[in-house]
Amino acid sequence: MELFIFLFAALFSVLNPIGTVPIFVGLTQDYTKKERSRVSLWTAFNVFVILIISYFIGQYVLTFFGITIPALRIAGGIIISSSGFSLLNGKFSKNRGINKQVEQDIQSRNDIALTPLAMPMLAGPGSISLLIAFYQEHHAANEILISSIAILAVALVIFIVLHSAHYLAKILGSSGIVAISRIIGFLTIAIGIQYIISSILSIIRGI
Repeated sequence: MELFIFLFAALFSVLNPIGTVPIFVGLTQDYTKKERSRVSLWTAFNVFVILIISYFIGQYVLTFFGITIPALRIAGGIIISSSGFSLLNGKFSKNRGINKQVEQDIQSRNDIALTPLAMPMLAGPGSISLLIAFYQEHHAANEILISSIAILAVALVIFIVLHSAHYLAKILGSSGIVAISRIIGFLTIAIGIQYIISSILSIIRGI
């Protein structure tokens, strides 16, 4: 249970579906309720697929490029911390590559579930590196099962949040969403820094 809670909380903080609510509302303002439900479902499904592939296949990518786990954890920690700072500063959208030109391009597409919502808005480098490093430390059969369930749970929460995005936007308002995003941003920074500290200590112990 502790493993499940840790991975779920870490992924939720890094993915930050609450912070995606205003963007989802803006991109789907002309959609019908049925279309919004479809986009929410496919976004959650795409995120699950991206994360589960990263969890199981990422280690082979590391081996191929000769990247060590401490190096990955430091890089991931920097990326995760950067995302957290972006949330605190209110520049989450810009940091994830959403600008005026991208928004105009998105409006001309029929489906936004894969890009930009699933990637890079939700499943980005931070969550991918987190999962790759997590697998290296927790790869027993029962740990793999628990981790997979945690990833599925996060995907389900993403679906619920996006499906309720327009209601959340009305209830919380822009200030409420900003406040929650900044709290999550602080936790995200802490996770990133902890990754860096753990990696440095691991390197020191190996000397």
